[in-house]
Amino acid sequence: MVRWEPNARGRLEEAALELYLERGYEQTTVAEIAARAGLTERTFFRHFADKREVLFGGAAALEDLLVAAVAGAPETASPMEAVVSALVTAGAALQERGPAARRRHAVITAHPELRERELIKLATLAEAVAGALRRRGVADPGAHLCAEAGIAVFKMAFEQWVAGGGVAFAGLVRDLLGDLRTVTAG
Repeated sequence: MVRWEPNARGRLEEAALELYLERGYEQTTVAEIAARAGLTERTFFRHFADKREVLFGGAAALEDLLVAAVAGAPETASPMEAVVSALVTAGAALQERGPAARRRHAVITAHPELRERELIKLATLAEAVAGALRRRGVADPGAHLCAEAGIAVFKMAFEQWVAGGGVAFAGLVRDLLGDLRTVTAG
């Protein structure tokens, strides 16, 4: 086994996805993931706390991206416009990872424990976006409502995007936001 090769984290993520899809999440061990990646279990645990976290390792980067996009929105942007800008930015990043994001989603939707972890991730993202809105001067409950609505739109857009149809993520976000405006207008 080679002691060092570049991109150990990426190789572990790819190996885990392959094994989860081939054998199932529950049937896959950390040792098997490490072996498939050509690494040791010790290296695995340098990068991830457990085999579940292989699927959620990008959550912090997504959170940072969303928060930075909300903070970077023009001062004249409404709170929801700032959130939509962040969702579109995040969607562009997801589109670059299209096949991997779709495979990850397939693994997560097949396992209740992973779906629960995904919901925790989404709640954490909503709180981070609400915090970014508060730093822009948006008071609660408005900041929280806007962030929660934005993350709900993000979740639905992601599910539609993963299902296919060829619509760009940004278009799905905008369509769903229009639907949200329609149902809340009356």
